[in-house]
Amino acid sequence: MMNQALQYLLDLPQQHNDGVAVGITSVCSAHPFVIEAALIEAAENGTVALIEATCNQVNQDGGYTGMQPQDFKDFVLKIAASVGFARQRILFAGDHLGPNPWRNMDAKPAMAKAIVMTAAYAAAGFSKIHLDASMACADDENPLPAATIAERAVELAAAAEVAALVNGHPSPAYIIGTEVPVPGGAAEELDVLEVTTPTSAVETLSLHQAAFAAAGLENAFARSIGLVVQPGVEFGHANVIHFKASDAQELSAWRQGNLNIVFEAHSTDYQTTQALSELVAGGFAILKVGPGLTFALREAYYGLDQIAGIICEGYAAGTLPAKMEQIMLDKPVYWQDYYEGSEAEKYVQRHYSYSDRIRYYWTDDDALKAVATLFEALDGVEIAETLVSQYLPRQYAQVALGNEGINAKGLVIAAIRTALAAYSEACRVD
Repeated sequence: MMNQALQYLLDLPQQHNDGVAVGITSVCSAHPFVIEAALIEAAENGTVALIEATCNQVNQDGGYTGMQPQDFKDFVLKIAASVGFARQRILFAGDHLGPNPWRNMDAKPAMAKAIVMTAAYAAAGFSKIHLDASMACADDENPLPAATIAERAVELAAAAEVAALVNGHPSPAYIIGTEVPVPGGAAEELDVLEVTTPTSAVETLSLHQAAFAAAGLENAFARSIGLVVQPGVEFGHANVIHFKASDAQELSAWRQGNLNIVFEAHSTDYQTTQALSELVAGGFAILKVGPGLTFALREAYYGLDQIAGIICEGYAAGTLPAKMEQIMLDKPVYWQDYYEGSEAEKYVQRHYSYSDRIRYYWTDDDALKAVATLFEALDGVEIAETLVSQYLPRQYAQVALGNEGINAKGLVIAAIRTALAAYSEACRVD
């Protein structure tokens, strides 16, 4: 039986064919405050909540969150229950499902693990699955031939089809193709991007269609309603490349002649409301965002740390950043291969980069204790509007108008929702 959220996704191509420029925000995060904020935002806008887990975050080995797909789904549903959000309006999705977590292995064992992972996502009821076998494994030629990518994607889809059926879930919708760079954003400062050409899009679609047909999975290909392309948006550590509709005009025009798909745009974090709206209008109906939301979370945490230093006896401003610095230096695995420069430059990147690799550390036990200490210091303490204006200025108007409670968690949720608001505006139907 088709659920409400999946049907909304499957209807997107026809909506655009009918001239209705509607989109959906794909929230790619495992932070509970980000998920809570996304559900509240969706509830107030009357929309579906698309919550996405990546292959590195969540897999059969636990990923960096320690969660398998069913664990992640249960985790989200618990948050949904706490805020009264209907589970049938949540669309669970898996991003970059393929051999990426095991790409240092040879292709055969890496794909075997990727198949198990994809099946686990489908078995748990994830109904939007991004098939991404684009990364070369240890014994592969690099770059991987496009035909090989398509053939491997079909292996993953076949596993998902069976797992969904056996476990009583609707057959999933698929997203095919990939973008450059790979998951997590660019690792360097960027100047220009090469927008996907219609020729490249045709090749991706035709190779996948042929591979699905060869495997007898034509019905599954009919549910491949999203194509990942590069529309000309990306962010590095310190800069953002903003969307220019004129650069993607040929791609958007081509989509109008291929009426069974919409585009999925990755790395749309930090784009303006206008840019996001223009993306949706151009057929880039699925807007992925992740680091931009935890960036807003970190800004709120650090602003509250400064406020606590002023109004909370016994709490010193800078306590939380100092603790996070210590944690990141003690456990550099998530940043040391990405950040370069002087010690001062690396400090700035660790805490303030757009790539937001600090997001990997918020679930560390010591980080959780540090945030809890901050919240405990602020518990029951009146926060003056003027301090919100000084340290959390994007939340000031809401606070001053009485639309937000002045408490630590409320301000953090409000900060994340401020980042989400541009997506809500861009995706809604006028």
